[in-house]
Amino acid sequence: MSAQQNSPRPDLSALKIDERARSAPRTGKFLRIFASALGLIVVFGGLLTAFRSRTPVVQVVTAQAPPAPGTTALLNASGYVTPRRRATLAAKVTGLVTAVYAEEGMRVKIGQVLARLDDADTRKRLEAAKADREATAAALADLEVNLADAERELRRAQQLEKEKVVSVQTLDKARTAAESLRARMALAREQVRVAESRIAMAQQDLENMTVRAPFAGLVVSKDAQVGEMVSPISAGGGYTRTGIATIVDMQSLEIEVDVNESYIARVRPGQKVTARLDAYPDWAIPTRVRTVIPTADRQKATVKVRISFESLDPRILPDMGVKVAFLAEEKPAEKRPAAQTMIPREALRYQDGKPFVFLLREGRLERRAVRLGRESESGAEIQAGVMPGDQVVLKGPEGLQDGQRVEIGK
Repeated sequence: MSAQQNSPRPDLSALKIDERARSAPRTGKFLRIFASALGLIVVFGGLLTAFRSRTPVVQVVTAQAPPAPGTTALLNASGYVTPRRRATLAAKVTGLVTAVYAEEGMRVKIGQVLARLDDADTRKRLEAAKADREATAAALADLEVNLADAERELRRAQQLEKEKVVSVQTLDKARTAAESLRARMALAREQVRVAESRIAMAQQDLENMTVRAPFAGLVVSKDAQVGEMVSPISAGGGYTRTGIATIVDMQSLEIEVDVNESYIARVRPGQKVTARLDAYPDWAIPTRVRTVIPTADRQKATVKVRISFESLDPRILPDMGVKVAFLAEEKPAEKRPAAQTMIPREALRYQDGKPFVFLLREGRLERRAVRLGRESESGAEIQAGVMPGDQVVLKGPEGLQDGQRVEIGK
């Protein structure tokens, strides 16, 4: 008992929890939450900064030199190249095609043979008409011989009647025979003329079997082949052609456009026009208004205008699409500052009512104040601030700044 009482008692004070240690876990948790939030803020800020620093994409256009005086466009229209003379050739008679000499793109002269039809039956009719004429001519020669003999008999009978050798009845018979032969000869002569007319008709029918070019031009379509039937009318259903080839007089090419009747007052004969073919959009072709057709299309509310080329070119082909600009005359008394360049109106920007543009210089924007001239559908005249060839920003995001780096988009 005494040993147990004398043994040292354990020190329980080492098991006491310090108050500062008790609050440490709460503080660590708060620090972890704060660090996480700070990290999120840093990441978000970095993303926002990267988004804001992304290079803007813009569309640019090249400033063009201003048009020459007197070339301001009053009105734009579109149409097609059309010839004043176009012909689809057909035979005058129905027949079988035996030869076609026309090919697309071939230039032909007036009277040139383009096709032939089967003329066997026509030649036989011509030969028959010639035979009838020869037979009638031979009969006429026989009548002439008989008439000469009858006239001799008549003269002899007249002499004998005077001498009272023959009766008056004999004289009358001789006179009747001569007059009958004269009538038969007149009939034979008429029959010869009829035969000659039949020959002429047969020759014309034979000529109709040959199709010739009515004028010099260019073959643009070959519509029939050897072995097909052709006819001037739509006979025989869908198995008979009505045309053999189509030719165009290339010297008669002109432009035909439809102008809205609300703007037709801006168009007059002789007015200068600039034409651009869809196939050659960079080629400005000088043309003039030839005539304004004096009637309107009530369905489309348009008036047809025909425009002549000042000079023709082999590149101009029938039925090509074309866009035209009707030009205004520059008044001599009108004096205004000359424009340096032309730019689209969409490229203009304004601040406090003053116009400016953004130029692109080595990948960076350069703000440039400009002095405006006249504005039209074709663009805005820049009298100062932009030179021809400068790259002008046409479209871009809001908030562009001077000196900002940008990229060119499509």
